[in-house]
Amino acid sequence: MSVDAFAVSVGRGAALGRPKFREAMRTGAVFGIVEAITPLIGWAAGFAASRYIQAVDHWIAFGLLSAVGLHMLHAASQKHEDAKAGPEKASMYVLIATAVGTSLDAMAVGGSLAFLNVNILAIAAAIGLATFLASSGGLMIGRLIGERFGRIAEAFAGVALIALGISIPIEHLSM
Repeated sequence: MSVDAFAVSVGRGAALGRPKFREAMRTGAVFGIVEAITPLIGWAAGFAASRYIQAVDHWIAFGLLSAVGLHMLHAASQKHEDAKAGPEKASMYVLIATAVGTSLDAMAVGGSLAFLNVNILAIAAAIGLATFLASSGGLMIGRLIGERFGRIAEAFAGVALIALGISIPIEHLSM
């Protein structure tokens, strides 16, 4: 879930030149917190509706995960203009807006997880921690990796989400 935040952080790190450790921690904290909150929001919305759609929940999870995966594949094939933001665009408002934009897929995944028997708090915490680490590290190594690797990683994550989406109805139908 944190690959798009990583890609943006890599680009931000490349644009900032030699970002300080403090900037990496700030970026990681903002992305991590937002990315941990959004699956909880999606899960709550999905859980509220679960009793009405249990008969088709596996297809909904498949559709949501596949749609997010396809969106990530599409985004990976496009240029990330946000990743090229220069130091003049390093304000907290821009950082928060970017974090929210990259976490919408986590909200969709949270919605699909409402139909599965999972511990959403543990998953949200893991997503937040992974995003914190990926964003902080991405900012620090952005100059070395560059935007191209970030897009490749995002495409890989998209394929992984599609595969996960496909596995859910297969597992459900084979029971």
